[in-house]
Amino acid sequence: MIAPPISIFPLLLAIGMDLVIGEPPNRFHPVVWMGQLIAALRRWAPSQGRINAFLYGGLIMLISAALVMGLGALLQQLLATLPWLLSLLLEALILKTCFSLRSLARAARQVQHALLQQNLPQARHLLSWHLVSRDTTVLSPSQISAATIESVAENASDSLVAPLFYYAIGGLPCALLYRLINTADAMLGYRDFEREWLGKIPARLDDLVNLIPARLTAWLILIMAFLYRQGIQEGWRVWRRDAKQTASPNAGHPMSAMAGALGVELVKIGHYRLGNGLKPPVQADIARSIVILYGIAILTLILCSSYIVL
Repeated sequence: MIAPPISIFPLLLAIGMDLVIGEPPNRFHPVVWMGQLIAALRRWAPSQGRINAFLYGGLIMLISAALVMGLGALLQQLLATLPWLLSLLLEALILKTCFSLRSLARAARQVQHALLQQNLPQARHLLSWHLVSRDTTVLSPSQISAATIESVAENASDSLVAPLFYYAIGGLPCALLYRLINTADAMLGYRDFEREWLGKIPARLDDLVNLIPARLTAWLILIMAFLYRQGIQEGWRVWRRDAKQTASPNAGHPMSAMAGALGVELVKIGHYRLGNGLKPPVQADIARSIVILYGIAILTLILCSSYIVL
């Protein structure tokens, strides 16, 4: 069976849908369904033995990946049999669920607005609710700004560049598979007693599929720093120096590039200090990171469209 050719039109329409409509309700969201599938498979996880947990984590990925890739390929084939306009609308709608731009920007803006209103409890709540998993109850305004900027930078890769990158390479099946791996890592990739070994394979797969997108995102941040007349030289210097400070082999790349581009120091106490010696961020720097985020979206769209056409 020959896969239908990938077109730029669903990609363009999906971006438009995201900007105008945003996220669909959870009951209609494929990523939510992926999470429910992983949660259902997790209930059967062995309660004892590291090797058993490790192998079962691999089995979770094997089963869920086979289902998602199979359904993705079937959808791609079915869409090719529909009238062009209907096929375009449905493919764009499915692709839109694989990435997030508007909701990420809105979440960051909400935190910025709370800081602007000097409502620190609300800013902490919004940060923990929408953007980070760390304890936010004692964070200062500068630390909240830093965490928000870090989340914008990291999610620019995970939630925007990577899904579109994989769609350009392999259409809906690859975009959906990426979201599955990313979702599995978010659910299982923790070093607590229950999930440390269960989540090893999902975490390593997530590291693998983000190797290129994370570094591509860092480059796009530097390009935006040049176009936006921000600190491209500082962005390059901080990226090359600080990218390996984070526990993740990928997250440090867009975050350190963003720190340097904005000329701010991003600190997670006890973990990393990106842009050491630069000024502490303030709420206005969140707005600057959002401008760069939208620029990354435009550049990614250009790159992916060019790859598809060529």
